[in-house]
Amino acid sequence: MTDLSRARWRKSSRSNGGGQCVEVADNLPGVVAVRDSKDPSGPALTFNPSEWAAFVGGVKDGEFDR
Repeated sequence: MTDLSRARWRKSSRSNGGGQCVEVADNLPGVVAVRDSKDPSGPALTFNPSEWAAFVGGVKDGEFDR
């Protein structure tokens, strides 16, 4: 299990205070963590930086558009 106690969580500037947000912490060595902003004490998903970069690239390229 990854220690996230030093994670600096941030929301997208595009969230505009909406209730359907995720938070990302990318300040930890070798890990990017993602959590639900409505449940900050709940579980977080963790990815290595290359996995996260592939996901973000896919989002930008429209791979997940319906």
